[in-house]
Amino acid sequence: MRFSLVATNPLAPDWLSLPGDANALGEGLWPSTTTRNADGELVIGGVTASALAAEFGTPLYVIDETDARGRAAELRTAFEAEFARIGTSARVYYAGKAFLSTEVARWMVAEGLNIDICTGGELAVALAAGVDPARLGFHGNNKSLAEIDEATRVGVGTIIIDSPIEIDRVAAAAARHGRVQAVRLRVNSGVHAHTHEFLATAHEDQKFGVVLEDAPRLVAAIRAEESLRFLGLHCHIGSQIFGVDGFAESAARLLAVHAGLLSDGPVPELNLGGGFGIAYTSADTPTPIRELAAGLADIVSAECRRRGIPVPAIAFEPGRAIIGPAGVTLYEVGTIKPVDVGGATRLYVSVDGGMSDNARPALYGADYSVRIADRVSRAAPVLVRVAGKHCESGDIVVDADYLPADVAPGDLLAVPATGAYCWSLSNNYNFQGRAPVVAVRDGAARVLVRGESIADLLARDTGVSTGSTADGVSTGSTADGVSTGSTTEQKDILR
Repeated sequence: MRFSLVATNPLAPDWLSLPGDANALGEGLWPSTTTRNADGELVIGGVTASALAAEFGTPLYVIDETDARGRAAELRTAFEAEFARIGTSARVYYAGKAFLSTEVARWMVAEGLNIDICTGGELAVALAAGVDPARLGFHGNNKSLAEIDEATRVGVGTIIIDSPIEIDRVAAAAARHGRVQAVRLRVNSGVHAHTHEFLATAHEDQKFGVVLEDAPRLVAAIRAEESLRFLGLHCHIGSQIFGVDGFAESAARLLAVHAGLLSDGPVPELNLGGGFGIAYTSADTPTPIRELAAGLADIVSAECRRRGIPVPAIAFEPGRAIIGPAGVTLYEVGTIKPVDVGGATRLYVSVDGGMSDNARPALYGADYSVRIADRVSRAAPVLVRVAGKHCESGDIVVDADYLPADVAPGDLLAVPATGAYCWSLSNNYNFQGRAPVVAVRDGAARVLVRGESIADLLARDTGVSTGSTADGVSTGSTADGVSTGSTTEQKDILR
C-alpha cells in the first residue's frame, strides 16, 4: 500500500526541522561509537542493529560500554581538574537511579566514581557488584528503618538526612552498630531548574529535603548526636538542566548558610547535586562538561572569597549525563497508519514496545528522536509519530520526528538517548515482559539484565499451576531459558 504524504508538514512542532536526509544521525544524540556501515545499517559498539535484534529480540535496550565509561571518566576528570584549580577537591557520585546493574556499578567504580543509591534494593545491587560501601551515598525521602539499619551495618559512606525524623533514626541505628555515621543534610535552596514541573526538586512545597532556614537548627541536632558526623549540606535543583545559572544561585544561597555553620564546627564539604542535561533531540544544546565544571568552580570560588571562608570539598551526582547518551532502544515496526489531521497527515508507526519500556514521554511529555536502524532509504522524509502497543492513547515513544516515507512493517527502529530512566522506570503494563539490557563493546554483545518472558510473569501469579504457562506461549525466552525479548521465531508463532 502506498500513501500520499508530503514532506513539509504543518503538524510538526516548531523546534523540529525538516531534515535533508532522514537517515542522518543527529550530532550528539547517539553513543560515540555509532556509525552506519556500507549496507546502511546502524552499528553500535561494533555490532549491527540486525545482529542485536536477531540474537536478543526487541524491544531491546543497548548500552555502549565504551561511551558510558568514557563519559564517566570525562566528567570526573573535568570536575577534579577545575576544582583543583580553585584549591579544593571534587567528588563525583554516579546517580544509580538513572540505571543500575552490577556491571554498570563496576564500570563507574573502575572510572573513579562513587555511587548514589536510594533504596535497599539499589544498596543490594551495589554490594553484589563488590562496591566498597564507603563509596556509597544513600538518598531517599522515606528510608525504612530496615534500610537505615542495613546501611549503617554495612558501613555506607554517607547517609543523606532528608527530614528531621531521620536524625534520630540514623543516630540510633549507627549507635546500635557501634559506628559514627557520616551524614549530609538535604536542603531546598528555593531555586529550581526551568524544566518540567515534576522534574524540579528544589521547591519548598515538595517531598524532598528541608527548608534552608531550618538548616542551622537541624545541623545542631545532628552535631548533638555522638553517633553522627556532619559533613555538609546537599541540594538538588532539578533535572535536564542546561547552563550554570540555576547552580550559581543555589550555590550562593547554600554557601551563605554553610558560612554560618562554620562558627559551631567543621563543614568539610558541599554537595550541589546533579541534573546535568543531555540531548534528546536536535533542538537540545547541553552545556559541554568541561565548560560546566569550569563555570561551577568559578561560582564556588567567587562565593567563598566574597564570604571569606575556605572553599569546601565539592560533590556532584550526575546520572543521566553519563548513562543517558550511551543507550539506544531497538524496536520492530508492526503497523503503520496515516491519520488525517485538519488536512495534514501524520503517519503513526507502531512498534513492539512503548510505555512499558519508556515511560518518560507519558510521565513528562519527553521528546525523543528516531531513525531506521537496519537500512537507509532515499525516500522523502515524512512526519511520524512512533506509538507503542499498549492500550493507552498516551502510549507514545517518539512524539514527532521525520523518517523516510517507505518506513514499513518489519523495519528496525532505533531511539537514541534511552540509557537513563527507561529501564529504571520499566513496567509490566498489559502483561508485557520487561526488555533485556545488552552491553556492546569492540564488536561483542553481552546481556547485563535478562528480559522477562510470559512464564516469568505467570510465575508470580499464585492462581497458576506450577509449571503451567496457560496456553504454553512463552514469548521472550531463548532455548536455554534466558529471557531476552521477542525473537523472530516467537513472533512467527504468535502471528
